[in-house]
Amino acid sequence: MRGSQHLQREVLTYSVMVGTQFSTVGINTLFKAATMEGMSPYVSVAYSYGIASLLLLLPAIFSHRSSSRAVDVPPLTIPILCRIGLLALTGSSSRLTGFTGLYYSSPTLSSAIGNLCPALTFILAVMFGMEKVVMGTRSSQAKILGTTVSIAGAFVITLYQGPPICIIPSGSSSRLDHSLVHSTAAQNWVLGGSLITLQYALVTLWAFLMTQIMRDYPSELTVIFIYNTFVSIIGAVVALIAEGTSSCSWIMSSNTALASVICTGVLGSCLNNAAEAWVLPIKGPVFANMFTPFGMVIAVAMGVAMLGDTLHLGSLIGGTAISIGFYMFMWGKVKDQNDDGGAKTEQNADDHSSSSNAVKVPLL
Repeated sequence: MRGSQHLQREVLTYSVMVGTQFSTVGINTLFKAATMEGMSPYVSVAYSYGIASLLLLLPAIFSHRSSSRAVDVPPLTIPILCRIGLLALTGSSSRLTGFTGLYYSSPTLSSAIGNLCPALTFILAVMFGMEKVVMGTRSSQAKILGTTVSIAGAFVITLYQGPPICIIPSGSSSRLDHSLVHSTAAQNWVLGGSLITLQYALVTLWAFLMTQIMRDYPSELTVIFIYNTFVSIIGAVVALIAEGTSSCSWIMSSNTALASVICTGVLGSCLNNAAEAWVLPIKGPVFANMFTPFGMVIAVAMGVAMLGDTLHLGSLIGGTAISIGFYMFMWGKVKDQNDDGGAKTEQNADDHSSSSNAVKVPLL
């Protein structure tokens, strides 16, 4: 019975993580299609995070009440609100730069560069003294080499587009108008790749800030609700500055734009976060990160089928290099954790044996 339950949980965790990758890539693909039909990326951020805030309002209230009774949660003070505001500023900047980068490039490029997150996290952790590098150990060498290879792959995929190696047949049908498909030829690939790289650098910084906030105020749903509300307000201000008060920019004139906003709010800001929050305590962050390169394969398939994207040689070479660097880094991280775990086990065993020798307990 236990074996079947364990198997079911394993299958469920794998299915959840694959589903998360599908939804993330689907959100990016829908957004790309909506912007090709005229949707403003700034208005999209304001609407999608507003939807997420409304969905989280009641759960956040009930969660705050229950956690205040069960756990010693401190009061919501002005300094904590200011830190959540800084978190929202970082998150909104990340989302806006990412969506703008998608507008100039493609979901495939976004998914490929997304594999840089562990490398960027490692660099920030070393800079802030949270990660130690011992050059003589294989784990540190693998992490440094994996980071270097990933960054080199990001430069290749951003600066070198290369000849096309996969072109959608002219006779095949696409969900978008043929003229809209050909508008992707005018993409500014370098600008898009640079903005997406900046997005994931901000995502890494966002994770550090969120960790610090959760240590001081351990009420997840409350923090996420306030964060989404702040991001929605920031997005609305940016949209007003960029688009003005023209009603055309604020009205979702197409079904694709409406679907993009709803899916980003419901899937991106609510369900994906809930799924990752459920999987991480069970399987750990290494397991969750292992599925990141899988998103690039999904993005290529969706981009070619739905957007009429062309797969270029630079994307293939750079994406492969980033994926190799990603797995090298993750191998080093796992080895580092295993070595630390083994050392702690040996220390606990030594402490236990010394205490056993010090106190002689009768057999019966």
